[in-house]
Amino acid sequence: MSEKITSQTEANKKWQDKNKEYSNYLKGRSSARSFIKNKATLEDLEELEILTNIRREELK
Repeated sequence: MSEKITSQTEANKKWQDKNKEYSNYLKGRSSARSFIKNKATLEDLEELEILTNIRREELK
């Protein structure tokens, strides 16, 4: 079993090295979602709403 875990860990690291930019994107997205779901205050959510609206306009 430990060999499987090791080979899976190596495969994950290889994928992350090959896809560094996308991997960082996924980590950031995961952190943002976790923060919003678990720690954000009402004030945080209001600020995030403003920031997301600005970003949405930039992407149009």
